[in-house]
Amino acid sequence: MKKSKKSQKGVTSKDKNKGMGKEKEREKKSSSLESGSYNYKMFSFFNRKFKINEVEPPSDVNKAFSLFTDDGSTHMTAEQLRRFMSVHQCEVSTRLEDAQNIIEQVVNRRHHITKFARHTLNIEDFFYFLLSDDLNGPIRTQVHHDMSAPLSHYFIYTGHNSYLTGNQLSSDCSEVPIIKALQNGVRVIELDLWPSKDEILVLHGRTLTTPVSFIQCLTSIKEYAFVSSPYPVIITLEDHLTPELQAKAADMITQTFETMLYYPESDLTEFPSPESLKYRIMISTKPPKEYLEVRSKDASEDESSPKDDSDVVSRNLLCYSNSSSESDQEDEDFKSLQAGVSGYKRLITIHAGKPKGSLKIALKEVTDQVRRLSLSEHQLEKLAGSHGLDIVRFTQRNILRVYPKGTRFTSSNYKPTIGWMHGAQMVAFNMQGYGKSLWLMHGMFRANGGCGYVIKPDILTRSADELFDPKATLLPVQKTLKVKIYMGDGWRLDFKHTHFDAYSPPDFYTKIYIVGVPADEAKKKTKIIEDDWCPVWDEEFSFPLTVPELALLRIEVREYDISEKDDFGGQTCLPVPELRTGFRSVPLHDKKGVKHKNVRLLMRFEFV
Repeated sequence: MKKSKKSQKGVTSKDKNKGMGKEKEREKKSSSLESGSYNYKMFSFFNRKFKINEVEPPSDVNKAFSLFTDDGSTHMTAEQLRRFMSVHQCEVSTRLEDAQNIIEQVVNRRHHITKFARHTLNIEDFFYFLLSDDLNGPIRTQVHHDMSAPLSHYFIYTGHNSYLTGNQLSSDCSEVPIIKALQNGVRVIELDLWPSKDEILVLHGRTLTTPVSFIQCLTSIKEYAFVSSPYPVIITLEDHLTPELQAKAADMITQTFETMLYYPESDLTEFPSPESLKYRIMISTKPPKEYLEVRSKDASEDESSPKDDSDVVSRNLLCYSNSSSESDQEDEDFKSLQAGVSGYKRLITIHAGKPKGSLKIALKEVTDQVRRLSLSEHQLEKLAGSHGLDIVRFTQRNILRVYPKGTRFTSSNYKPTIGWMHGAQMVAFNMQGYGKSLWLMHGMFRANGGCGYVIKPDILTRSADELFDPKATLLPVQKTLKVKIYMGDGWRLDFKHTHFDAYSPPDFYTKIYIVGVPADEAKKKTKIIEDDWCPVWDEEFSFPLTVPELALLRIEVREYDISEKDDFGGQTCLPVPELRTGFRSVPLHDKKGVKHKNVRLLMRFEFV
């Protein structure tokens, strides 16, 4: 029984990398070649010594090694490894050269000898390979979806208020979160534009947020747009500018992006494909005329601002007055807009707007031009109850953007699956926050090599008579996912020995979730392994799936505490359609989604 917890920070990367000797020692520990013990002091009088158990290959791994080596041999050749990967791991395209390369890397890492010294793996080498997520990860790391379909056929990694560093009311605005989002593969960046005399600022209007200049954001987008993915970046603008500043914004956009900027010669009747738009940047916003027509409503209906204006700062009240005394001036602005901002309107590739009048009519309205419609999470939930099929039908040609409700002041997020179930391409999230909803977002966009575009399943793009109904409950099981969790390792390398408990090693257990359509949602839990830095669970779970195309596998490790809240030990989320079968090393991440250096699980995935 545990009596106390002691909060400790994990070992820093600087501490981990002091000298080659310490690095070699860590590698030996991670490959289970060394054992030792930890001492825990109790009440400054007693020492409790706990042995660090060596991590041994599970029996299933030993059996697989024996099965694919000849006559009980203690070493696996490159050809035998190739056969193991092709048959057991279902990697049928594995070449002999690929297997040889794996052997060379494993032998060099574990034994620090040249690649010419040995061309086989012993059982410890084989186990090391299976636990190496860079060599044996759970999903593919390359782009492999068809990228030639229209943009409306993809889920797109989308940010909300991308410039905010923290909460929605008082945090700083900066280009830093924009850069971080692009580095993480986000493809849709949102900027709120407000006038300040002759300048254009990016800030969250009617709040205490401090601004950042528009040109600074554009410059950062240009520099980092394609560091993680070659596929197009879309900038969605919430435009609160005067006509003169719209013209200035157009000049800034064209001068900054130059040939990177894409805009069509006429309104689109079908969206182009991600493949055709590689290394291009697009603008999506309301056309200027529509902006002026709805400007009087923006003060109360702004999609991302709180409704309470009591916190308004005078420097942020930078919008047109709706008083009758200025109506004549607004008419003049509208007339001058045709000439002054024609270039601005020309740059808009994806025409956007909130629905005019009934949402139901907006969804059913048929036009030649494709467009983007924005709904709050609350609007989507309400509309999905009665018009789910209309939403799915709308998203087959057009783009639907869903954004967090205005009361999410702490930059929290909603559950994204309701948007994906209805075909919404842009499920916009506050990327600067963290939490379980954001873990699901990370999981979805680990698919397709993390390029930021995930092709929608056929059920969301098929013809009207076969249209997927998100409300359907009596769906047949398409396949069953079998998940076996063998063991975990790496916490002792990434955390101090008192991080989880001041008086003993941790007591780890794992929760496994399926997140997707309501019929598929499920949760399982392993037993608790007490006082062990390298827990061995060896448990298997089955998950029947009716819509596996939209399912996510969420994994969370916790450390049990009888007297306090269980400690967090790591998490990950993986797209079920992307899972690679067989033994896989599954790396875990911290609460903010940053990958741990050493913490990982050994698991096996199988579809039946």
